[in-house]
Amino acid sequence: MLLQQTRVAQAVPYFERFTRRFPTLRSLAQASQEEVLKVWEGAGYYARARHLHQAAVLIAKEQGGRIPSTVPELERLPGVGPYIARAIASQAFGVAVPALESNGLRIVARWTREAHDVRVPKVRATLEAVLSRELPVSRPGAYNEAVMELGETICTLRAPRCRECPVSSLCATYRAGVDPETLPKRAPKPRRPLVRTSVIVLHHRGGILLQRRPPRGLLGGLWELPGAERRKGELPEQAVRRELREEIGITVGKVRFRGVVRHSYSHFHVELRILEGDVAGSPPPLAGHRRWVSPRELTRLPLPRATTRVLETIRMAGTRRRPSGERTDRAQRAADRSHP
Repeated sequence: MLLQQTRVAQAVPYFERFTRRFPTLRSLAQASQEEVLKVWEGAGYYARARHLHQAAVLIAKEQGGRIPSTVPELERLPGVGPYIARAIASQAFGVAVPALESNGLRIVARWTREAHDVRVPKVRATLEAVLSRELPVSRPGAYNEAVMELGETICTLRAPRCRECPVSSLCATYRAGVDPETLPKRAPKPRRPLVRTSVIVLHHRGGILLQRRPPRGLLGGLWELPGAERRKGELPEQAVRRELREEIGITVGKVRFRGVVRHSYSHFHVELRILEGDVAGSPPPLAGHRRWVSPRELTRLPLPRATTRVLETIRMAGTRRRPSGERTDRAQRAADRSHP
């Protein structure tokens, strides 16, 4: 599950941390989703963690804790698609099925000199049939692993090392003298848009305001700082004040600009202008998906990486303040004036 969208070297520390905290399927099933998301924090693509938890709960409840071994059974689990089902079936249970992911698609496309886009279902089915014919019945998991490893180390997307490849003599692309980087065919990626927004670290009685994202969708179930996208003609401070007033009924006192954090997601980039301030007067009661969080509680809640970076920026700003807590130096006044 971790290796979806994440390279092995990046995934290993998260895998080790996750399995230390949840060494068995039952321990994972008994945990809350918030605990699971916290341990997964930083690995990104949080739907994987939610699905993994849901699958563990389902297996513990309906399968008596036994992980299913066939592809159809595995595909019924949350977050398990055709590739993961086949990888688990072949590597964990010895089922003779090919597990075709991006590395495998690239290798078979070059192997057969496939000229069409491998994302087309018909083309993908053709490549899978080629791999199935080569698949040994005795050690299918080792074969699938070898294909992935070949794509990770030799038949790479850029600068493939064909002269070091143990099967280059059987590769149609290599034998034809065609540049392997031209295959497989792929459409150019669309440019990721930049979203500009503002977030605020809002203080009240030793805590800061956090809100929980909806359980589904991007960063589902994680806690983040309140913020707002600017309307036409609005300054960042005005947008945040308006959002808090309209959505929660909170009036914000003096606001200070603390910097900018830029972060990238799979389909867009975001630029967060960071504000810090205090509540003016007494805030109204908060709904269940919002709360005032103490520094100690903050360490236990699952946070998006962008939120963590914002809080780190605030902490760095705090270390530069005067002992009295006042910021009257020339640099800070210039920063406050420049934040629009």
